[in-house]
Amino acid sequence: MRSKRKLKNVLVIILLTILCIIFLIPLFLMILTSLKSMPEIMASKFVLFPEKALFSNYIEAMQRGNWLGYFGNSFFVTALTVLISLILNSMAGYGFARIPFRGRNTLFFFALTGMMVPTQVTMIPVFINLKSFPLVGGNDLFGNGGTGMINTYAGLILPYIAGAFGVFLCRQFYMNFPASLDDAAKIDGCSRLTAYFRIYLPLSKPILATLAVLKASQTWNDYMWPLIMINNDEKMTIQVAVISKFVTEVNTQWNLLMAATAMIILPLLILFLFTQKYFVEGIVTTGMKG
Repeated sequence: MRSKRKLKNVLVIILLTILCIIFLIPLFLMILTSLKSMPEIMASKFVLFPEKALFSNYIEAMQRGNWLGYFGNSFFVTALTVLISLILNSMAGYGFARIPFRGRNTLFFFALTGMMVPTQVTMIPVFINLKSFPLVGGNDLFGNGGTGMINTYAGLILPYIAGAFGVFLCRQFYMNFPASLDDAAKIDGCSRLTAYFRIYLPLSKPILATLAVLKASQTWNDYMWPLIMINNDEKMTIQVAVISKFVTEVNTQWNLLMAATAMIILPLLILFLFTQKYFVEGIVTTGMKG
């Protein structure tokens, strides 16, 4: 039995090592490409390792445009989106999981239908609604005459802050708590809101870390929505900037593009490293095993 168990563990380790290598290949190629010269990239034969590593590509890439401003825009939009999302999704999940009311399951079912609608389907209606938002961006009371939330941080943030998936994750997490916890809170004189802030929220680190990583990754990496909402350089996010600065109809500077991309993914890697423990725990405790 022990030999079979050891053999199984060895096979699992080998399989995970192979999968890890496969997943790291794109990252490895990105870094190698960022250190190459354009003739090496465009050569007729594939060049894996550069003859001379050009770390100057990173300096040159960061000199193309106001990257400090682009990073600042993305940090601001992502941080505010994550903060508001954690509050809204956790409170909604708490309500669906711990507060009994008529039609709760039906309402939750309709909330989940939002997970079945592709973002591309709702993109145009959301854009029209934000453009016609009353009394914003020069609009009158009926949403006419101005630009609404176009070219504003609010226009970037609002579509991200809520989502059926986040509500689902939080509900599944709060469903795991025993009913005696609510009874104890009621005996101590806690209202539902007090119980949420003083009992459930401090115990929510795993699911909030999980949701923070997922929401931050979605917001930080999104290209299409900022491209639609922002048309000036001042409020441009990094995903739009990296394409606009290095990709043209005539030529694509692949080495500079990969260098900028390598810099862009660093914040997400750091975030995941710091929240990895809670991230795994949050996925397990929501029942999404497998």
